Amino acid sequence: MEPQARYSLVADALLVTLLFVAFVVLGLVFIFVGKFLSWQWIRNPWFRVIHLLGIGVVVLQTWFGVICPLTIWEMDLRSKAGETIYEGSFITYWLTELLYYQAPSWVFLVCYTIFGGLVLASWFLVRPRAFSVGFQSGA
Repeated sequence: MEPQARYSLVADALLVTLLFVAFVVLGLVFIFVGKFLSWQWIRNPWFRVIHLLGIGVVVLQTWFGVICPLTIWEMDLRSKAGETIYEGSFITYWLTELLYYQAPSWVFLVCYTIFGGLVLASWFLVRPRAFSVGFQSGA
């Protein structure tokens, strides 16, 4: 396999970040739906902490003007493969491409911040279970 093809393949593999986006967005939907449908898994403290940290990183990166390291890596690989690269963050680019929506960066900053606030609010509105400290014997 030629180097350019390898770079392109690895850059495509980085699009797995779509799974991260789906986790963050659908996670919040599932938390609120799960409250009304009494799904116990949505109260799993590990799921909730990872979910909160995931959107927290996105919000902080946006506020500090930092592009996701995976996006930077993907763009570098695409450049080495001789492909066209895009500007801005991965999410901004794909939202623009998929929705044909042009918006200034501050719009995404506000949207990410509001969404992050909703995830934080879900922590209090749909309380996760406490972390268990060990095994309990059933004697």
